[in-house]
Amino acid sequence: MGIVGISDEVRALSDTAHADSLEQFALIDETARANAEKVLAAYQKHKVSEACFAGSTGYGYDDKGRDTLDAVFADVMGSGSALVRAGFLNGTHAIASALFAALRPGDRLLSATGLPYDTIQGAIGITGGHRGSLKEYGVKYSQVELRGDGRCDIGALADALCASDVSAVFVQRSRGYSERRALPVAEIGEICEAVRSIRPGAPVIVDNCYGEFTETIEPGDAGADIVAGSLIKNPGGGLAPAGGYVAGRADLIEAAANRLAAPGIGAGAGAAPGGHRLLFQGLFMAPHTVAQAMKTAVFCSRLFELMGYETSPGYREHRSDIIQSVELGSRRLLELFCRGIQAGSPVDAYVTPEAWDMPGYDCPVIMAAGTFVQGASIELSADGPMREPYRVYLQGGLSYESGRLGIMTAASMLGASD
Repeated sequence: MGIVGISDEVRALSDTAHADSLEQFALIDETARANAEKVLAAYQKHKVSEACFAGSTGYGYDDKGRDTLDAVFADVMGSGSALVRAGFLNGTHAIASALFAALRPGDRLLSATGLPYDTIQGAIGITGGHRGSLKEYGVKYSQVELRGDGRCDIGALADALCASDVSAVFVQRSRGYSERRALPVAEIGEICEAVRSIRPGAPVIVDNCYGEFTETIEPGDAGADIVAGSLIKNPGGGLAPAGGYVAGRADLIEAAANRLAAPGIGAGAGAAPGGHRLLFQGLFMAPHTVAQAMKTAVFCSRLFELMGYETSPGYREHRSDIIQSVELGSRRLLELFCRGIQAGSPVDAYVTPEAWDMPGYDCPVIMAAGTFVQGASIELSADGPMREPYRVYLQGGLSYESGRLGIMTAASMLGASD
């Protein structure tokens, strides 16, 4: 029994796309092997045991699993300390906690990578006028635009660091809803070096969403002071049911814990009645799962190139996140692509996605996510803002085999509209 709706033409093209992608798949597997060894070493170092999986109640004092998971994450992320909590609502919540940990009223935040992702704009106060934003607390904001090739303009960054009262520097690793490239960790290291040379006291804060385990090192290894991300993306391995993390310098993590909980309580409390097993198991699986998502993205890029669409990254390009964009050129094709991904999903395949006004976005957004965990973008999903040039952003895939089928379903739906 086959997937309904996949055309013979797409099946033939998919075989070509798969064969063309094998060289890239081998490189992805090498990265996965290195990351799997790193994660396993951290589990062994911190003596992860079955006792770490148990839950806690009430105040959650002396929760062995919580404290061990923090230590494991710190090692894996190349950082001195970490805060891993199911209580982080999403990646934006974790990133906002990192920002508030590093900034105080009157400080200035400088973005080294241009305009941040839509929902981060609201947290900073660039858009939305939300109560409780950094802007409302008196934190100033400025940004340095990326170069035309998508790299950080180190010269312009140095000028901005010298010319203004910069207190912290923000770096967005992934592309977000834009055609900028994801930043390799080595380039994040260059940003850290530039900041250290001019403003050594200014922490570098990295939005690490979608980037974990796509390379063999993390931004913390390259000098970032604090990194943040979501557990229902890469580091949750498709098993974490919710949550996020911040990892970095101990003083900044303490401040982030105080922001999440309350000053004086910090990381030492917080019960987990459901236990920690899925978070431990998800992180353990993450190097493999991220590799599956990267293979899915490479295949998508090659298949849609063969179909005549512009894709970014190209299937042979270096990848530092799991996001793949395809420029579709019309609202109708964007809708059809997302409906195809939904129809090729294991959950809610019968549902038809429609664009709607989502909190934190300036235009309607269409999303396809037939996922086991709601909104989990390490699982195969696709979304895009309803604005020109109507690009779709695909991410995830718990297995390459299932991700390939979902993409073939989307491709067939577009082909049927010709």
